[in-house]
Amino acid sequence: MTHSVPEIFGSMAFGDAAMKERLPKNVYRALQQTIREGTPLDPAIADAVANAMKDWALSKGATHFTHWFQPMTGITAEKHDSFLTPAGGGAALMEFSGKELIKGEPDASSFPSGGLRATFEARGYTSWDPTSYAFIKDNTLCIPTAFCSYTGEVLDKKTPLLRSMDAISHEACRVLKLFGKDCKRVTTTVGPEQEYFLINKEDYAKRRDLILTGRTLFGAPAPKGQELEDHYFGSIRPRVKAFMDDLNEELWKVGVYAKTEHNEVAPAQHEMAPIFETTNIATDHNQLTMELMRKVADRHGFVCLLHEKPFEGINGSGKHNNWSISTDTGENLLDPGKDPASNRQFLLFLTAVIKAVDEYQDLLRISVASAGNDHRLGANEAPPAILSVFVGDELGALLDAIQSGRDYASADTVKMAGASVLPPIPKDTTDRNRTSPFAFTGNKFEFRMLGSAMNIACANIMLNTAVAESLRQFADELEGAEDFASASALLIKREITAHHRILFNGNGYDASWVTEAEKRGLSNLRSTPEALPHYTDDKNVALFERHGVYTRAEMNSRQEIQLEEYAKTISIEALTMVDMIRKDILPACVAYVRELSDTAAAAQAIGVDTATEVSLARTVSAASADLLAHLTGIENALHCVPADADTAGVAAYYHDTVLAAMEVARADADKLETLLPKKLWPFPTYSDLLFYV
Repeated sequence: MTHSVPEIFGSMAFGDAAMKERLPKNVYRALQQTIREGTPLDPAIADAVANAMKDWALSKGATHFTHWFQPMTGITAEKHDSFLTPAGGGAALMEFSGKELIKGEPDASSFPSGGLRATFEARGYTSWDPTSYAFIKDNTLCIPTAFCSYTGEVLDKKTPLLRSMDAISHEACRVLKLFGKDCKRVTTTVGPEQEYFLINKEDYAKRRDLILTGRTLFGAPAPKGQELEDHYFGSIRPRVKAFMDDLNEELWKVGVYAKTEHNEVAPAQHEMAPIFETTNIATDHNQLTMELMRKVADRHGFVCLLHEKPFEGINGSGKHNNWSISTDTGENLLDPGKDPASNRQFLLFLTAVIKAVDEYQDLLRISVASAGNDHRLGANEAPPAILSVFVGDELGALLDAIQSGRDYASADTVKMAGASVLPPIPKDTTDRNRTSPFAFTGNKFEFRMLGSAMNIACANIMLNTAVAESLRQFADELEGAEDFASASALLIKREITAHHRILFNGNGYDASWVTEAEKRGLSNLRSTPEALPHYTDDKNVALFERHGVYTRAEMNSRQEIQLEEYAKTISIEALTMVDMIRKDILPACVAYVRELSDTAAAAQAIGVDTATEVSLARTVSAASADLLAHLTGIENALHCVPADADTAGVAAYYHDTVLAAMEVARADADKLETLLPKKLWPFPTYSDLLFYV
């Protein structure tokens, strides 16, 4: 790195410093008010902002601009236009207007709409989001935008996220006013921890399953996995460290606060975590982070895998969504302070979150539902599909005392100390529970169920809106109370009692928890096809309509899109598996049996014992026959998809029938991998992929 971090940080983002330097003072103040308080932007200032933004972008080498948006594909989209404008006489000018900044018109016909739009209804609009800074990528000025159809229906993930942020801000401000605080804006903040795998590019190129599906559809366990627990926080390999250094620099340039990096539990697995940002910006930055991870990995001879479970038998990759609520004055509303028992404001907001998670546990599960994440949830490194809230021993005891009406005696402050040369370390309010899907971790909640490839907007839309509903109900009740202190104390006790079932500080991996959760009446939506039909339950539609986040039509479309995506994903995986078995694995098996047979015949001719060759040939031949039979089972399953079923029925069929057939065939193929010599096995093995130099 030739420059210091402060010098390069944000150098490729049109952030506060660039705005302050290049915008007229009145324009700068108006734009900052929109960013800070969420007030509507005056269109009259758009030309001034556009001109300054263009001049800044040109000074950084940009030649094009794009409205950068997040359609329902789960990734970002962009259409590039140059700043070039004819000037007459064969000359050209570089121009950019306020109209071009505020509104774009992409073709909306080929993006998922879930039936909201017909294919021939092509027009769509992108609209500038001034609360998220523009940035330069590949000599293009990228302007974060929302995306909607010609008739106004939402076709993206940013718009409902912004709406949910407005909802929780409005209701939180109502509650804070009862505490004598006049807040103009309350924001949720997020710090998403991003897990990923790095593998060699040349090995990736030899695995058609990784190329087409993002995960290995075959792969026998390597002799060594993660059982020695030696990779987690271990020394970072020089090649990987060079990638991380390069990635950090690219992220810092566009204003992403990349902070933490380390080896994760599985071999070849790593993690990057940023500093907290406003949820909207954190979402944009996480999408940009995933894109830059792939790009930088390529420069270093790697491929970055973001699938939730690229390798069977070892940890998959998640994205822990660290979520909190803050005021425009910087107060963290989930900070318990030194004495949580007397911090009525904290207890009220904590109760609101607990109530929201309990009442809308189905929505939170749906927000992390995908074909990839289904392979991960419930495994050793991921929380189960059952929602529960971990609050730790101290807060748990406090909530128990509130529920029972007992006086709460806080535990003595314990300080951890080691040898005499080590300083004492005060304990945090709570421990960390890796098995909990939704854990309180000091002054925030860590929603651990998200998959690594997911857009975090979905989970935060659900979370923001559900908590906004709790706060709305609290404000409605308390605004008319004669004695606020007594009324709020009674409300907290009542709601903690009503939603105590969602609190669980134990081991979420233990099989007994499934039984216990069922007794408590908690939902256990094990798969995406099982979860998604609940998205449009009446209570969920009512929630989103009440807070103006989604209409019923927009919810129906999202449900349709996700169910179709699930079925298409499994279909692609199944077709890829069939292709690899027919064209690669079975021919390799036939070649090995032929080689063994030829060797046995030659040995028999000179009187050498052939028992080994004959036994191996018979074993491989029998296993190949099993694989061929189960391959036919996959093909039959694909041919029998019910034509008269709705999207939910089709998704369920792919899960129950096609995916089940694939798992049987995989077991055959993985067995054959252990029987064939390395020279004949057609793909890099787990040993090759995970334990490179």
